[in-house]
Formats: sequence, structure tokens, C-alpha cells
Amino acid sequence: MLRAEIDRIVEESSRRLYQISIPPVRCWLLDGVLCKDREDSVMQKALAETERYPPRVKLLSTLREDGTWPISKQRKAEEGKGPGSPFGWTSTTAIRNLYMLYEYFTPPGTGHMDVALENILRWQHDDGYIMGPEPDMLPRPAHNGLALCVLYRFKKGSDPRVGKIIRWLLENQRYDGGWSIPYIQDARYLPEYRYMGMPEFIRKVQAGKVPKCSAEESKNIPSCIWSTLGVLRGFNWSETHRQSRNVMRGGDFVLDHFFRRNYHSSFYPSEKNWTILKFPVYYGSGLTALDCLEYMGFGPDDPRMENPIRWLMSMRHGDGFWYRSVRPHNIDDQWITVTALMVLAYYSRMY
Repeated sequence: MLRAEIDRIVEESSRRLYQISIPPVRCWLLDGVLCKDREDSVMQKALAETERYPPRVKLLSTLREDGTWPISKQRKAEEGKGPGSPFGWTSTTAIRNLYMLYEYFTPPGTGHMDVALENILRWQHDDGYIMGPEPDMLPRPAHNGLALCVLYRFKKGSDPRVGKIIRWLLENQRYDGGWSIPYIQDARYLPEYRYMGMPEFIRKVQAGKVPKCSAEESKNIPSCIWSTLGVLRGFNWSETHRQSRNVMRGGDFVLDHFFRRNYHSSFYPSEKNWTILKFPVYYGSGLTALDCLEYMGFGPDDPRMENPIRWLMSMRHGDGFWYRSVRPHNIDDQWITVTALMVLAYYSRMY
């Protein structure tokens, strides 16, 4: 019964979306929902239109020879609070823009993309992680998951430096299968720091006065739901790691906490974040989680998946589309709709 309802929704909404969609959304609809191959004439036409799609053209034209994109004065000021360029927003902007270029079906090696990818790896910390934009200089597992997405999608997975990111992530996986932001989401809860102001705590961390929280000390502190989801999205692109024991433990953690409040106030604490539809989809949400979990192999044979799938179906409006929860947007709503349709279509094929 559920499968029949899903198939009806997918058929109706796909037909409506195809009629109004921008070229890259149409490509994903044809590829991920309607299962058209690259040789299909309709798919070839959509790919040709996507190549000329103005936002894609603009992203490629503003990518400089040194592999960076311009950032605003405000972002430059924020970057300066840390160690300065190229860390902070210079690196983060590159990762996010490369992510969108993949969404635009941009082939590896286009323009100065290889230089941008090399920069990401060249700026890697000695410990293996990729620095985020935050001036506290503490590594974010979710940001490293996004970096992995980009590196794997553009065929850099065999680079040994990518292996260093993976090792860092696996070394920092926690007892419950998830991940947390170092210090902020573990040592911060120890009695001696619990009531300390965050700026003072960060200064102590940066001065090396806060020892790394041991596994035993943090045993009663749950992992961060959204940090874990961000990491899993990166591992999803690795044939070697996608369904490994450690990564599947992370998937179980996310699925067991679906619709629950995040323990940590520092990263999307409200349970409402599960049901808020957002774009880009790398911002944590229930839609992002379903997309990730299905790719790992969680499907109709796992009873924990049914309620989230039914929730996603319930978010569909009477016109057949899904809308951004905060300030619906004509283009973003198309991306959200095609992602929802890919999730539902794939779920149906897993029966």
C-alpha cells in the first residue's frame, strides 16, 4: 500500500516538475527519478541546457586562476579573526561552490576546478582535517564530510590526502557511532568548564590548557546528530567505506535519533530542524538524512524508515511540490522537490 502511494506521488509530481524545472533540476529528475541514461536524447538536451545555465556559467567565470572565488568584505573580516587567508571563508566558499558545480553536472577538470580542489587538500591541517570558517580554529566533522563529498565527486578519492581526512574522522568517531565537534561538544560538559563562558573556554582550548576529553569522560554525552549526518554524507561517496561497520554504526545513530532534539545547543538543537526543508541540502534536515540513509542501504526492510518516509510524503503540497520551509523560493523549491522525489523513487525501488 505504501509503495503504491509513493509511486503515485512520484509519477504525478515528476510530470509537473518536468514542465517547469530549470535545466539542472531537470537533469536530476531524468537521472535520479526517471532513470534516463546519458545517451537518451532528452537527457542530452537537458545536459546541454545545463551547460549554458547562467548560475553555472557565473560560478565558473568567477573562479580565479588560483582556484579561489572572491569573498565579501564581511567574510574577509571574519576570516581575519582566525589565521587569515586561505583558511576560513576562502576555503569554505570554494568547497560550497564546488558542491554546487557538481549539482550543475559539471565534469571534473572544467575551468580552474582542479586548482580549487588541490587548494582544499594543500590547506589541510597536519592532523588530517580540513579547516572550517569558524575563528575558533576547532575542526568541524560536518565540514569535513562536505569536503569529502566534493573530493569524491570530482574523482580525488584516491589521493592519499583524502585518506588522511578519513583517518581523522574514523579516529574521532565516538562510542555511540556518531561524531561531535571536538572540545565544544565534549570537554565543554566537564564540571570544571560547564559554567565557563564560551569565549573564555575557547581561549583556554587555544592556549592548550584544556586536555582532550577521554572516551570514558565523554561516555554519557551523546554524539551530535547533525555533525554525524554531515560526516556520513561524505562517506556515502566512498565505495570502500559507505557500508563499512563503522559508517553503518553512524547511520544507526542518526536513524535512532530521527525527529529527536539534538543534545548539543551549539548545532541545530531544536527537533524542529528535522522537519524544516532547506536548500542547499547539506544543511541538516530530515530530507538530507533520508537521502543519506537510503544511499547507505537503509530501506523498507528497516521499520525505522517508515515514519520518516511518511513524514516526507506529508510535506508535499496539493500542487505536487515541496517548498522551502522558511521563505519559499521558486528555484530552491525545485531543488527540494527533486531531492524529495529521488528519495521516494529510490525507496520504492528498494522494495
